This record gives sequence, C-alpha cells and structure tokens, in this order.
Amino acid sequence: MIQLEEKIYFYLLFILPVLVVLFVVLQFWKKRTQKKFGDLDLLKRVTPDKSIFKSSFKLLLFLLGLSLLIIGLVNPKIGTKLETVKREGVDIVFALDVSKSMLAEDIAPNRLEKGKRLVSEIINQLGSDRIGIIAYAAQAYPQLPITTDYGAAKMFLQSMNTDMLSSQGTAINQAIDLASTYYDDDQQTNRVLFIISDGEDHGEGSTENEVEKAVDEGIKIFTIGVGKTKGAPIPIKRNGVVESLKKDMNGDVVITKLNEEILQEIADKGNGAYINGENTTEAVEVIKEILNQMDKTEFEDKQFAEYKDQFQWFVAAGFLLFFLDMFVLDRKTKWLRKLNLFNENKNN
Repeated sequence: MIQLEEKIYFYLLFILPVLVVLFVVLQFWKKRTQKKFGDLDLLKRVTPDKSIFKSSFKLLLFLLGLSLLIIGLVNPKIGTKLETVKREGVDIVFALDVSKSMLAEDIAPNRLEKGKRLVSEIINQLGSDRIGIIAYAAQAYPQLPITTDYGAAKMFLQSMNTDMLSSQGTAINQAIDLASTYYDDDQQTNRVLFIISDGEDHGEGSTENEVEKAVDEGIKIFTIGVGKTKGAPIPIKRNGVVESLKKDMNGDVVITKLNEEILQEIADKGNGAYINGENTTEAVEVIKEILNQMDKTEFEDKQFAEYKDQFQWFVAAGFLLFFLDMFVLDRKTKWLRKLNLFNENKNN
C-alpha cells in the first residue's frame, strides 16, 4: 500500500513542459543569432568538437532529476505493517446507470457526472462502512468489489463512462441481481443498495422478482433520481463539441425524461426510499441521516498501521542526475567520439 503525503507538490511538474519550451526557443534563438555572424557550415568546421545532441541530453538529465526531487517532496510512503482492526459499519453498494440517456444535460454538467458527484459526496460522509460499485446499462458489470478503500472507490468511480458497456438500455433488474452477490458477510444485518439512475428506458422484464429476492436477503434498496421530468435531448459529442443530437428511427430528436415513478416503485418495494438528486447537498444530508439511523455491525478489516518514508531515495537519485549533468560537457569527448553514440561522425 502506497500513501502520498503531500500531493499538492505534483503541481510543480507543470514546470517541466515550460522548461522544454524555453529550451527549444533558446535553440532557435542561438541558430538565428549564429546566422547573423556567419555561415552555419563554416561555424561547424571552426568548432568541430561541439556536440549537437549533448545539450538535449543534459536537459533530459536535468528534467529527470527535477522530476525525482518533486516526487521526493510529495513523499511517497509504503505500508510496512498489516494489522487486523475491528470496525462498525454498513455494507453499501452503489449501482450507477451508465446508459446513453445519462449524457442528457438537463442537470449540470450532465446526469452521469451528477450521479458520480453524488456518490463521491456520500463516500465523503462515511466512516467505517464498506462500499462496492456496479456499473449498468443493458447489463450490469461489477466495477469494484466491496471494500473499505474509499480512495480506490473514487478512482474507479471517476473512470466510469457511457462507453464502458457496449449494449444500451437500463437493466435495473440485473443491477439488483448482481448487487445481491456483493454482500459477503452473513452477520451483516444492514445491507444497503443505492441505485443512481434517470429510470429511463429500463430493460425488458419487471424488477419485482429481483427486488423481492433482495429484500429477502436483507437488502434495503434506495433510489436516487438524476435528471428532470420535463426531459432533455441526448447530445452526441466529439472532443467535447456537440456534433448532433440523438435521433430515433424516424429521425426525430430523442427526449429522455427522469422517470420518478419507476424509481419510487423500486424504492417502496425495496423497503427504502426515493431521493431526488437535483440538489446534491440536500440529497447527501438525507442519505447521511438514513445511514446514521441504521444499526452498525462490527466486522474485521485489515489495514496498514505503519508507513515508512521513501522520499530519500527520490531525492538521492535526483541529486545524482544533477551531479552527472554537471560532468556532461557540450563538446565531444574522445571515447564517446569513437563510440559515436549520437551518430555525430557522419558529417566528419
């Protein structure tokens, strides 16, 4: 397990492309200035030992050294001691709709990004609960097995998009069925499933059987609606620019609407509640209150208790590269000239 203590220093890496641009500009300026004083071929003959590529090699050493120093400032830490701890919490599975209808922009920036933000904010409010993530469209796909690693959960969450599943639709029944396999602790009395969707274009077949089976297994189903009931078109974008709007077989623009009735029905039968996700803060507060009222079940979890700093290795490697950079001269050396590593002897 790796921890990054001071992630803010990663922003210093933006210095690297700036230095590369300045180096290129400097090389162009040198060549332009040299042309004013004489012929370039003549200058090469006058300075035969001047290396063409060593200046670039020196820059590479400097940039690598600087990168390692920046990583040293971030201070990566490696977990060295794993221990078992006892936690109290609820097992929560998030099933996020990634069908094309979630690209509708009736709720900013679009339904999918709104859903991802809701899940992320809910995770921020959790303490020691275990969480899992499912992506679904016309079929359900396990994204993250149940875990206490909230950092990994957010990473997987941000990678979710409407292209990850080729078949389209909104098979909520499959999502519920898959979620039932996530709860691996028979002693856990509180199992919660949050379905984040617009409820639009649900798959064939009723969800009633899956909901009943989930309830029998002690799972409470809550639904979070994203979108608006008046609906919106589905934009088709390329490189962030809208090219057209999705149309049906008759050539008419498809208007996708938030179907609160389906989501309300699922939540009622699932012993849960329907929550409108338009206002993120209000929705998260409601969910936080719901979870706080649930009894917490104690379970064992393994986590790293001790971490060791690793910055010294990066700092040492960085200064070593700076040291090497000092001894790389711009002129050709005899042994390198014989090896012709940079293919500089072809014109001699």
